[in-house]
Amino acid sequence: MLQQTQVKTVIPYWERWMRALPTVAALARAPWENVLKLWEGLGYYTRARNLQRAAELIRRQHRGEFPRELDAVLALPGIGRYTAGAICSIAFGQPAPILDGNVTRVLARLGAIRDDVRSARVQRRLWALAEDLVRTAPGRCSELNQALMELGATICTPRHPQCGECPIRSDCRARRVGRAESFPRRVARPATTARRAIAFVVERDGRVLLRQRPTGVVNAHLWEFPTIEDAAAHVTPETAAATLFRSDRGQVTPWKTWRHSITRYRITLEVHGMATDVPPRVPGGRWVSPAKLAELAMPAAHRKIALKWRAWKARAT
Repeated sequence: MLQQTQVKTVIPYWERWMRALPTVAALARAPWENVLKLWEGLGYYTRARNLQRAAELIRRQHRGEFPRELDAVLALPGIGRYTAGAICSIAFGQPAPILDGNVTRVLARLGAIRDDVRSARVQRRLWALAEDLVRTAPGRCSELNQALMELGATICTPRHPQCGECPIRSDCRARRVGRAESFPRRVARPATTARRAIAFVVERDGRVLLRQRPTGVVNAHLWEFPTIEDAAAHVTPETAAATLFRSDRGQVTPWKTWRHSITRYRITLEVHGMATDVPPRVPGGRWVSPAKLAELAMPAAHRKIALKWRAWKARAT
């Protein structure tokens, strides 16, 4: 959960998850729909799938016990070198290095490394430095790794580092040259890209039409309102509806517009109601009641649409 999300956001999700799935065995045998629902709102849903795949592998290959060897931890789905090092050092006290964003910044300043820390060459150098450090602290590598992360999060910050309070300031080459904030070199973020999506709320006999996203796409297996993604500026809602439902027999009414961001994309989601005397069909579609709607896992933007529709239905009755 913490791989892409802040701690303050994760805590309520983690508490809810642990109440529902307190053991590896419980996660391994849980229906995928239940796992998705528990993860709903955290994004990057491949993490949830990898978590369940890892639980299944632990049950099959490790008799239900989480492995302690670094190579075995690395072999679990969704666990990379940093996560494996954090688990093995913090949970099991093993001399395994870690390298997250905070530790990268601390080490780059210690060694006055000015180059792009994302390059393969610099990454190798930083991992070597991290490995050398844990070897100097036998039996205390857990404390060392946590201290490095905390140092980067609270003192050796990206901007305005508090060098006077740093416990390792005497060893810091970047501080010696008086330019700690210049290390590591900041790489320009990729330019943002605007995208437009058009979604439809189609109701029939008190139910609303949803579709399930297919395997192999972003947000796979989540439920959403029928949507045209990445719609060109000239595409009208009527044209989008005709494309989605293969029929132009429907009256489209503007409903609401939401704007949100996913990585470098700035998405404008236009939501429209649609009334038609011919029940439309879409691949993977299902007519869903308000009660069932609350049980299905949906992307955050579509959950907003669902909440608005359910509130409208409640007022109407």
